Amino acid sequence: MIVRDFNELKDGPRAVSDANWTSVRMLLADDGMGFSFHITVLQAGSEHTFHYKHHFESVYCVSGRGSITDHGTGETHEIKPGVMYALNEHDKHTLRSDEELVMACCFNPPVTGNEVHREDGSYAPADADT
Repeated sequence: MIVRDFNELKDGPRAVSDANWTSVRMLLADDGMGFSFHITVLQAGSEHTFHYKHHFESVYCVSGRGSITDHGTGETHEIKPGVMYALNEHDKHTLRSDEELVMACCFNPPVTGNEVHREDGSYAPADADT
């Protein structure tokens, strides 16, 4: 059994961030679960374009408000507590946070914790070094 406390991880090496978001990686690839699990906080007023070409992601909004736009369809959906979205077709998307958003995220394949977003908004394939 794996038991981890977000409050113990949020200031350690499992917390990855940039100027507008922080992601606490509670489960990573080396945990052997087949997915990774993160709590991600997006700052109010921020906008993020991602395109996970090599990963599937599902996201559940715990708190805050914002929107997500699917670049493939042009559709925009409201994000608020209780809303989940799944990037089941490696969907390129833009996430906007009107308020601070707290999101629970799962990635498959799981991330290792060393990934950085590339210029196109993706992570490298799980079996690649970069």
